[in-house]
Amino acid sequence: MDFALTDEHRMIMETTKAFVDREMKPHEDEIERTGVIPPELVPELRTKAIAAGLYAANLPEEVGGVGLDTVSWVCFEKELSKTNYGLHWTTVCRPSNALLACIGEQREKYLFPCVRGEKADCLAMTEPGAGSDLRGMKASAKQDGDDWILSGTKHFISYADWADFAICFMASGEEDTPRGKKKLITAFFVDKGHPGFTIRDGYRNVAHRGFNNCILEFDNCRVPKEAVLGEVHKGFDVANDWLGATRLQIAAGCVGRAEVAMDHSLNWAVERKQFGQQIGKFQGVSFKLADMATQMRASWLLTLETAWKYDAGTVTDMDMAMAKLHATEMLQMVSDEAIQIHGGMGLMDELPLERIWRDARLERIWEGTSEIQRHIISRSLLRPMGG
Repeated sequence: MDFALTDEHRMIMETTKAFVDREMKPHEDEIERTGVIPPELVPELRTKAIAAGLYAANLPEEVGGVGLDTVSWVCFEKELSKTNYGLHWTTVCRPSNALLACIGEQREKYLFPCVRGEKADCLAMTEPGAGSDLRGMKASAKQDGDDWILSGTKHFISYADWADFAICFMASGEEDTPRGKKKLITAFFVDKGHPGFTIRDGYRNVAHRGFNNCILEFDNCRVPKEAVLGEVHKGFDVANDWLGATRLQIAAGCVGRAEVAMDHSLNWAVERKQFGQQIGKFQGVSFKLADMATQMRASWLLTLETAWKYDAGTVTDMDMAMAKLHATEMLQMVSDEAIQIHGGMGLMDELPLERIWRDARLERIWEGTSEIQRHIISRSLLRPMGG
């Protein structure tokens, strides 16, 4: 078994790191201070990202993407995560894997423009009253001849303020199951500015400044049958491709930000002196560093193994859940300990530690909470035994 990254993997990481350091980090402080990404900056950096071969890295070459294998992709995501989240997400876009379900004219209208950087998508699933209970969503789609009428509200919709269209998951019917009736879900394309579709500002958020959440309202929004993504009542098939990819993306990003916190902590442990010696010589600090490094290594190996299994076609929901669960909880621990090692300076915005600490809290919630990941893992362990 070979645990070494290839020369190509290292080249991808070095190229991404160089782009982040040169093009993105100079803008971090302003975005963190104002909470706003300058609108003129987005097309400028998108153009540079396309020229650098970093745009649409997650999508296959046959649709115009960079076509990174999954191991290469998580190496890319780890390095990209070391800058402001809103900045790298709006400028070095990774169009949703859900777009691969496009057929016919949908590919020309939605998929290819996103790959070329001409359009951007957002995904709308979460609702005020549903949260993790996707089958409990109330936003509905009712068929009316060849059209569908969408009604209801979505919230916490990331990137909707920058997106040109939304992929919206709506309750479109019911099915009988041994445990009672369950809602069927269908995915729809809805363009920004479409009649009956309104995007409003969302809630103020302490994490990921510049990366806003929005509220989406559908008021008898009529869309044609051609707006259906995938098959009618098969929206969960579309969603599963999206959720699996984003959970692995989050895991890789958490490892990247933990590396930033660790680098600062190591330097501080060597440079800072108390009681006549480097603070890294005290066990109270050195043992923290040891625990941080161990948990970081475990998260990265879990992420790499899951990516490798994804490419091999053997990945499971439990693999994805374990990678996200461990990495998100690892980042919370590492960022907190990094601040403890720095003392009061750790909470000052002269260092990125307070930002990493704030941002880390969201990772255990979105794209499936830690509790949901534990549910997936425990069900995977118990069901084969009849539990």
